[in-house]
Amino acid sequence: MPDRLLALALGLAIGLLLAAVYFLLWKARYTRTIRREAALQSRAVTVGQVSQEFAPFLPGFDFNPKDARFLGSPVDFVVFDGLDAGDVRRVVFVEIKTGGADLSARERQVKDAIVAGRVAWTTLRH
Repeated sequence: MPDRLLALALGLAIGLLLAAVYFLLWKARYTRTIRREAALQSRAVTVGQVSQEFAPFLPGFDFNPKDARFLGSPVDFVVFDGLDAGDVRRVVFVEIKTGGADLSARERQVKDAIVAGRVAWTTLRH
């Protein structure tokens, strides 16, 4: 009987050791994958942010770059169309999207408020 208990304990110890080694290998591989994906995502976000700031100077931006003011969030630009010429015709909110990106929930709420005309002017005096 003691030989069986010793064999059982030894088998259990070897099994736990193999499981621990397997877990450590899996964790190292998984951690590497997560870090790689996070770095790629971070690069994509950074490139998107930089390209947004240069958007007024790229083809396809239908406004005078001097009329555009970068906000970044929740809307990329506010364009005071005609400001540089001294005749503001309209105020345009511009969101830059690359690829097939959709508006975020917050961006959609801002768009809906603007489209519905829920826009106001306030002057604060100190």
